[in-house]
Amino acid sequence: MRKSFKLYPSAAKLLAVLFAATAFLSACGGNNANNNGAASPSGSNSPSAPASESASASGESASPSSGAATDSAGGKDGGQVVVVIPQDIDYLDPHLAVAAGTSEVLFNIFEGLLKPNSKGELQPAIAESYEISPDGLTYTFKLRDGVKFHNGNPVTSADVKYSYDRLAGKDTGKPLLSSFASVDTIETPDDKTVVIKLKENNTSFLTALTSAVIPKDYQDSNKKPIGTGPFKFKEYAAGQKIVLEKNPDYYVKGLPHLDQVEFRIITDAEAAYLAFKSGEIDLYPRIGTEKLAELGDEFGQQSGPQNLVQELVLNNAKKPFDDIRVRQAINYAIDKDEIIQGVALGQGLKVGSHLSSVLKQYYQEGLEDLYKTDVEKAKSLLAEAGYKDGLNITISVPSVYPFHVNTAQVIAQQLEKAGIKAKIESVEWAVWLDRIYKGRDYESTIIAFDGKLNPYDILNKFLSDAPNDFFNYKNPEYDKTLKSALTEVDETKRADLYKKAQTILAQDAAAVFIQDIYASVAYKKNLAGYQLYPIYVQDLSTLYWEK
Repeated sequence: MRKSFKLYPSAAKLLAVLFAATAFLSACGGNNANNNGAASPSGSNSPSAPASESASASGESASPSSGAATDSAGGKDGGQVVVVIPQDIDYLDPHLAVAAGTSEVLFNIFEGLLKPNSKGELQPAIAESYEISPDGLTYTFKLRDGVKFHNGNPVTSADVKYSYDRLAGKDTGKPLLSSFASVDTIETPDDKTVVIKLKENNTSFLTALTSAVIPKDYQDSNKKPIGTGPFKFKEYAAGQKIVLEKNPDYYVKGLPHLDQVEFRIITDAEAAYLAFKSGEIDLYPRIGTEKLAELGDEFGQQSGPQNLVQELVLNNAKKPFDDIRVRQAINYAIDKDEIIQGVALGQGLKVGSHLSSVLKQYYQEGLEDLYKTDVEKAKSLLAEAGYKDGLNITISVPSVYPFHVNTAQVIAQQLEKAGIKAKIESVEWAVWLDRIYKGRDYESTIIAFDGKLNPYDILNKFLSDAPNDFFNYKNPEYDKTLKSALTEVDETKRADLYKKAQTILAQDAAAVFIQDIYASVAYKKNLAGYQLYPIYVQDLSTLYWEK
């Protein structure tokens, strides 16, 4: 027998299990310098429902992304908001975008069949309801009535098929998103029904269906993107701004409130702060902790921990990091507590692997101090590896993220005590994406990885065959463990497998896992409706000016 549950207005507990204890989480955190970088692919993901269940949406007057809509008759509509972001976007095409900094913008333009809300709960978006077969291989979606693309055309099942076939690489043989590699076929019995059949059971697949739906056969997504979200694309000036305007046909009654949103690209942290102080900027996500304190009560503000893990990434395929003893030595030489106190001003949660402790059900406790700071142990390991007299390394850091630059400086001082001389190479964001993330041409780097709503989508970048394994990490046992977790239907066993995978990463010293950085955001006092998310997005649909 199937059992039914409503995803809306409050999402099913089953889908929210990963974030039951973390509803307070935020969108991206800062420090005394300004902001933090996130490097992982930018699709949103959420926990999946058991294969034998069905779900439906109820009520057209509530937002699938943010909760109940605000009554526009209350005088909350109109106006515009300028939001500062520290980096340019990499693609306007949502299926090609890699940088997490891009996802926070595109979140307002595009939607999938499903969409996460501010608590990390999965809710219907373009879809109105769905069913999953008992064997977990067939997903049947019914599309919501009244959903239109920004060009005015109604969304049909053919658009969903085109979009998800594209992500699954049906034409090229190479999936654009690894989550779609398990898709066998996508059928469209009628304009309102989509049937997705998988090759094998995939417990995280439901989260992939937050991926953007675009018009069938549309080829200009990277020039003039067309989605179904609360805002539609208006203008993009490379390196300067992205302007969005209100979608008057948005299917959620009463949203959005604003007429226009501008994402202003200001790469210099001090310049961004001065622009905010002067009133030129209305909303400042990921503002530094010190700067937030300086603002006082003159501005509105929110802060809290988030699902964003900062790491010193080591290229496991390049000397000297191809030797586990060197990687372990570096872990022993680094004092995470000092970094959290000195760089994040105490606003960070120490981690021991690639998963944040906010994913409480799947987090392996105790790894935080696996490499408790021990300089002599570090020296001993280096000597065993043939570096008795020390070694020289290069830490390449994206200059757009002062938080990571500051972290690199502290790490360099710590490593020097163990005989490791670290040269800090400052690189532009575009260079970092191209040479380091895509080209894997680096020794080490510091970056933060934006959190997903499913542990597999966070941990899978360490798989040997993962296209985004820029760590160049290879471990057959890890591969087997993580892939087993993907198909394990028993919740307890699946959690144990994810914990085992984290332990393997930590024991292999695949990287130096530092902290989950707190988020801080500041905004003008009369700007209301801002909501923090446990993923790297800015949801501007609920913002409004108090009058």
